[in-house]
Amino acid sequence: MPNLDSSLLGHLAAGLLILIGLAGVILPALPGLPLMFAGMLLAAWLGDFQHIGALSLGLLGMLTLLGMFADFIAGVLGAKAGGASRQALWGAFWGSVFGLFLGIVGLIIGPLLGAAIGEYLARRDMLQAGKASVATFIGLLLGTVAKVGCALAMLLVFASALLLG
Repeated sequence: MPNLDSSLLGHLAAGLLILIGLAGVILPALPGLPLMFAGMLLAAWLGDFQHIGALSLGLLGMLTLLGMFADFIAGVLGAKAGGASRQALWGAFWGSVFGLFLGIVGLIIGPLLGAAIGEYLARRDMLQAGKASVATFIGLLLGTVAKVGCALAMLLVFASALLLG
């Protein structure tokens, strides 16, 4: 039987990971969905996988990956929806990648700046570069909405598994 103190600390750590992950769903500097998944996995492990089993963990993992993919690719799809060139799409992609290393500002500005630079290099048109950048921003907002939806679905799966499992 585990020590009550260590079990309590473990559950507190799991809850803290989930709460920090929820904050990270909105704040781009934190890997929100992976932190939520880690907290839920820790809670499952602490409960010997009695309530939260393989099916629940599989669903949680799929929601985590889906939310991360939606968030990552949303800027690129936004740029494409705004009529951006292939160069703007690549600019948004590489801006997202480089933005990862620059914190919250980089995660927001990176894809916007990348799309604008790529579009300007392709068409030498500042207005079209601005349109590509705005469309990228809208895509990022939609990606955040998708990420929030995945986070809420994860909480629902987790709570259901705890209550019904």
